[in-house]
Amino acid sequence: MDLAHALKVALETGKVKLGVHETLEAAQGKKAKLLIISKSCPDEKLKADRVFGKIPIYHYEGTAVELGQACGRPFPISAMAILDAGSSAILSLET
Repeated sequence: MDLAHALKVALETGKVKLGVHETLEAAQGKKAKLLIISKSCPDEKLKADRVFGKIPIYHYEGTAVELGQACGRPFPISAMAILDAGSSAILSLET
């Protein structure tokens, strides 16, 4: 699967929260189906864990800047929560 394409499709057709605070809020509210965390995420708990509650965490190998670029955004993204994948196959990522 092309991760950058899956991210862009999820952002265009699904519901996604961007940023550490929004991601944590979605995870704690049990609204997220998948968390994607960059290598440079400032939240140590998200970086260390494989699962948040029962929500799988995918550890993106790049930095926040690279994750932002992969999403087609002109800003860094340290963490993101996928609430609804839309037409994307993003939920099939191995965590």
